[in-house]
Amino acid sequence: MLQRAIHEAMAVGVGAIPIISLITFFVGVIIALQGAYELQRLGAMQLVASLVAISITRELGPLVAAIVVIGRSGSAFAAEIGTMRVTEELDALETMALDPVAFLVVPKFVAMAVMMPCLAIWADLMGVLGGALFGVAGAGSTFGAYLIATREALLLRDITTGVIKSVVFGMVITAAGCHEGFSTGAGAEEVGRSTTSAVVVSIFLVILIDLVFTTLFYMARGEA
Repeated sequence: MLQRAIHEAMAVGVGAIPIISLITFFVGVIIALQGAYELQRLGAMQLVASLVAISITRELGPLVAAIVVIGRSGSAFAAEIGTMRVTEELDALETMALDPVAFLVVPKFVAMAVMMPCLAIWADLMGVLGGALFGVAGAGSTFGAYLIATREALLLRDITTGVIKSVVFGMVITAAGCHEGFSTGAGAEEVGRSTTSAVVVSIFLVILIDLVFTTLFYMARGEA
Protein backbone atom coordinates (compact mmCIF):
# COMPACT_ATOMS: atom_id res chain seq x y z
CA MET A 1 0.00 0.00 0.00
CA LEU A 2 2.88 2.37 0.74
CA GLN A 3 4.19 2.03 -2.79
CA ARG A 4 0.75 2.79 -4.24
CA ALA A 5 0.39 5.77 -1.90
CA ILE A 6 3.73 7.16 -3.08
CA HIS A 7 2.67 6.66 -6.70
CA GLU A 8 -0.61 8.47 -6.05
CA ALA A 9 1.19 11.27 -4.19
CA MET A 10 3.48 11.84 -7.16
CA ALA A 11 0.51 11.98 -9.52
CA VAL A 12 -1.60 14.20 -7.25
CA GLY A 13 1.09 16.51 -5.94
CA VAL A 14 4.14 16.72 -8.15
CA GLY A 15 2.13 16.56 -11.35
CA ALA A 16 -0.06 19.48 -10.25
CA ILE A 17 2.75 21.86 -9.28
CA PRO A 18 3.27 23.52 -12.71
CA ILE A 19 -0.38 24.41 -13.33
CA ILE A 20 -1.01 25.44 -9.70
CA SER A 21 2.10 27.62 -9.80
CA LEU A 22 0.98 29.37 -12.97
CA ILE A 23 -2.63 29.90 -11.90
CA THR A 24 -1.93 31.13 -8.37
CA PHE A 25 0.85 33.42 -9.62
CA PHE A 26 -1.62 35.05 -12.00
CA VAL A 27 -4.27 35.19 -9.26
CA GLY A 28 -1.79 37.03 -7.04
CA VAL A 29 -1.18 39.59 -9.79
CA ILE A 30 -4.93 40.00 -10.37
CA ILE A 31 -5.67 40.58 -6.67
CA ALA A 32 -2.86 43.14 -6.48
CA LEU A 33 -4.18 44.97 -9.55
CA GLN A 34 -7.77 44.98 -8.34
CA GLY A 35 -6.80 45.99 -4.82
CA ALA A 36 -4.48 48.74 -6.02
CA TYR A 37 -7.29 50.24 -8.11
CA GLU A 38 -9.24 51.10 -4.95
CA LEU A 39 -6.36 51.51 -2.51
CA GLN A 40 -4.72 54.08 -4.77
CA ARG A 41 -7.81 56.27 -4.47
CA LEU A 42 -7.48 56.10 -0.69
CA GLY A 43 -3.74 56.72 -0.71
CA ALA A 44 -3.07 53.31 0.83
CA MET A 45 -0.97 51.53 -1.78
CA GLN A 46 1.21 50.16 1.01
CA LEU A 47 -1.66 47.84 1.93
CA VAL A 48 -1.52 45.93 -1.36
CA ALA A 49 0.94 43.41 0.08
CA SER A 50 -1.33 42.80 3.08
CA LEU A 51 -4.39 42.35 0.86
CA VAL A 52 -2.67 39.83 -1.38
CA ALA A 53 -1.07 37.88 1.46
CA ILE A 54 -4.23 37.50 3.53
CA SER A 55 -6.51 36.76 0.56
CA ILE A 56 -4.18 34.11 -0.81
CA THR A 57 -3.29 32.32 2.42
CA ARG A 58 -6.75 32.26 3.96
CA GLU A 59 -8.85 31.57 0.87
CA LEU A 60 -7.61 31.60 -2.67
CA GLY A 61 -4.43 29.54 -2.37
CA PRO A 62 -6.08 26.42 -0.89
CA LEU A 63 -9.22 26.94 -2.99
CA VAL A 64 -7.41 27.24 -6.32
CA ALA A 65 -5.21 24.26 -5.44
CA ALA A 66 -8.32 22.21 -4.61
CA ILE A 67 -10.08 23.10 -7.86
CA VAL A 68 -7.00 22.20 -9.91
CA VAL A 69 -6.69 18.89 -8.06
CA ILE A 70 -10.39 18.20 -8.68
CA GLY A 71 -9.86 18.66 -12.41
CA ARG A 72 -6.69 16.57 -12.49
CA SER A 73 -7.07 13.92 -9.82
CA GLY A 74 -10.69 13.83 -8.63
CA SER A 75 -11.88 13.16 -12.16
CA ALA A 76 -9.05 10.66 -12.68
CA PHE A 77 -10.08 8.72 -9.55
CA ALA A 78 -13.64 8.41 -10.83
CA ALA A 79 -12.52 7.45 -14.33
CA GLU A 80 -10.01 4.87 -13.06
CA ILE A 81 -12.36 3.10 -10.68
CA GLY A 82 -15.31 3.45 -13.07
CA THR A 83 -13.33 1.83 -15.87
CA MET A 84 -12.32 -0.97 -13.52
CA ARG A 85 -15.99 -1.44 -12.64
CA VAL A 86 -17.00 -1.66 -16.31
CA THR A 87 -14.18 -4.05 -17.22
CA GLU A 88 -14.86 -6.17 -14.12
CA GLU A 89 -11.38 -5.60 -12.72
CA LEU A 90 -12.93 -4.86 -9.32
CA ASP A 91 -14.49 -8.31 -9.35
CA ALA A 92 -11.08 -9.75 -10.23
CA LEU A 93 -9.53 -8.02 -7.21
CA GLU A 94 -12.17 -9.56 -4.96
CA THR A 95 -11.48 -12.95 -6.53
CA MET A 96 -7.82 -12.54 -5.58
CA ALA A 97 -8.92 -11.79 -1.98
CA LEU A 98 -7.98 -8.11 -2.31
CA ASP A 99 -10.32 -5.52 -0.85
CA PRO A 100 -10.88 -2.91 -3.60
CA VAL A 101 -11.32 -0.15 -1.02
CA ALA A 102 -8.07 -0.96 0.78
CA PHE A 103 -6.21 -1.53 -2.48
CA LEU A 104 -7.49 1.47 -4.46
CA VAL A 105 -9.03 4.04 -2.13
CA VAL A 106 -6.83 4.08 0.99
CA PRO A 107 -3.62 5.00 -0.91
CA LYS A 108 -5.50 7.88 -2.55
CA PHE A 109 -6.65 9.20 0.84
CA VAL A 110 -3.11 8.98 2.21
CA ALA A 111 -1.67 10.76 -0.83
CA MET A 112 -4.26 13.54 -0.63
CA ALA A 113 -3.78 14.02 3.11
CA VAL A 114 -0.05 14.53 2.58
CA MET A 115 0.01 16.45 -0.68
CA MET A 116 -2.92 18.87 -0.39
CA PRO A 117 -1.35 20.90 2.48
CA CYS A 118 1.92 20.99 0.53
CA LEU A 119 0.13 22.21 -2.59
CA ALA A 120 -1.77 24.83 -0.57
CA ILE A 121 1.46 26.22 0.92
CA TRP A 122 3.09 26.23 -2.51
CA ALA A 123 0.04 28.03 -3.93
CA ASP A 124 0.34 30.62 -1.15
CA LEU A 125 3.97 31.24 -2.05
CA MET A 126 3.28 31.62 -5.75
CA GLY A 127 0.34 33.94 -5.09
CA VAL A 128 2.50 36.18 -2.92
CA LEU A 129 5.19 36.22 -5.62
CA GLY A 130 2.54 37.23 -8.15
CA GLY A 131 1.54 40.13 -5.94
CA ALA A 132 5.22 41.02 -5.53
CA LEU A 133 5.53 41.30 -9.31
CA PHE A 134 2.94 44.07 -9.30
CA GLY A 135 4.41 45.61 -6.15
CA VAL A 136 7.81 45.96 -7.81
CA ALA A 137 6.69 46.77 -11.37
CA GLY A 138 3.53 48.77 -10.72
CA ALA A 139 3.67 50.18 -7.20
CA GLY A 140 7.28 51.30 -7.06
CA SER A 141 8.17 49.01 -4.17
CA THR A 142 11.29 46.90 -3.84
CA PHE A 143 11.11 43.14 -3.64
CA GLY A 144 12.59 43.11 -0.15
CA ALA A 145 10.22 45.79 1.12
CA TYR A 146 7.25 43.91 -0.34
CA LEU A 147 8.26 40.68 1.40
CA ILE A 148 8.72 42.52 4.70
CA ALA A 149 5.24 44.03 4.38
CA THR A 150 3.84 40.56 3.63
CA ARG A 151 5.56 39.06 6.66
CA GLU A 152 4.23 41.81 8.92
CA ALA A 153 0.68 41.36 7.59
CA LEU A 154 0.51 37.60 8.06
CA LEU A 155 -0.19 35.74 11.27
CA LEU A 156 0.44 32.04 11.76
CA ARG A 157 -3.30 31.42 11.96
CA ASP A 158 -3.74 32.84 8.46
CA ILE A 159 -1.54 30.08 7.06
CA THR A 160 -2.85 27.31 9.32
CA THR A 161 -6.42 28.21 8.36
CA GLY A 162 -5.65 27.47 4.73
CA VAL A 163 -3.72 24.31 5.55
CA ILE A 164 -6.58 22.90 7.65
CA LYS A 165 -9.02 23.64 4.85
CA SER A 166 -6.76 21.96 2.30
CA VAL A 167 -6.64 18.70 4.26
CA VAL A 168 -10.44 18.55 4.40
CA PHE A 169 -10.66 19.49 0.72
CA GLY A 170 -8.39 16.57 -0.13
CA MET A 171 -10.52 14.12 1.81
CA VAL A 172 -13.70 15.37 0.16
CA ILE A 173 -12.23 15.25 -3.35
CA THR A 174 -11.03 11.69 -2.83
CA ALA A 175 -14.30 10.52 -1.32
CA ALA A 176 -16.39 12.07 -4.09
CA GLY A 177 -14.19 10.75 -6.89
CA CYS A 178 -14.01 7.22 -5.52
CA HIS A 179 -17.71 7.11 -4.67
CA GLU A 180 -18.69 8.10 -8.20
CA GLY A 181 -16.24 5.57 -9.58
CA PHE A 182 -17.71 2.71 -7.58
CA SER A 183 -21.22 3.86 -8.55
CA THR A 184 -20.48 3.66 -12.28
CA GLY A 185 -22.97 1.69 -14.36
CA ALA A 186 -22.26 -0.41 -17.44
CA GLY A 187 -20.73 1.14 -20.53
CA ALA A 188 -18.29 3.87 -21.50
CA GLU A 189 -21.01 6.51 -21.31
CA GLU A 190 -21.48 5.76 -17.63
CA VAL A 191 -17.75 6.25 -17.01
CA GLY A 192 -18.03 9.71 -18.55
CA ARG A 193 -21.09 10.46 -16.44
CA SER A 194 -19.31 9.40 -13.27
CA THR A 195 -16.28 11.52 -14.10
CA THR A 196 -18.41 14.59 -14.75
CA SER A 197 -20.45 13.99 -11.62
CA ALA A 198 -17.29 13.62 -9.52
CA VAL A 199 -16.02 17.02 -10.67
CA VAL A 200 -19.35 18.80 -10.13
CA VAL A 201 -19.98 17.25 -6.71
CA SER A 202 -16.41 17.89 -5.56
CA ILE A 203 -16.48 21.56 -6.55
CA PHE A 204 -19.83 22.05 -4.81
CA LEU A 205 -18.66 20.34 -1.62
CA VAL A 206 -15.35 22.19 -1.56
CA ILE A 207 -17.09 25.57 -1.88
CA LEU A 208 -19.63 24.58 0.78
CA ILE A 209 -16.95 23.40 3.20
CA ASP A 210 -14.92 26.54 2.53
CA LEU A 211 -17.97 28.61 3.48
CA VAL A 212 -18.47 26.61 6.69
CA PHE A 213 -14.81 26.87 7.71
CA THR A 214 -14.63 30.57 6.89
CA THR A 215 -17.73 31.20 8.99
CA LEU A 216 -16.36 29.19 11.92
CA PHE A 217 -12.97 30.89 11.82
CA TYR A 218 -14.64 34.30 11.56
CA MET A 219 -16.82 33.57 14.60
CA ALA A 220 -13.85 32.22 16.54
CA ARG A 221 -11.81 35.36 15.85
CA GLY A 222 -14.79 37.51 16.77
CA GLU A 223 -15.14 35.79 20.14
CA ALA A 224 -11.41 36.07 20.76
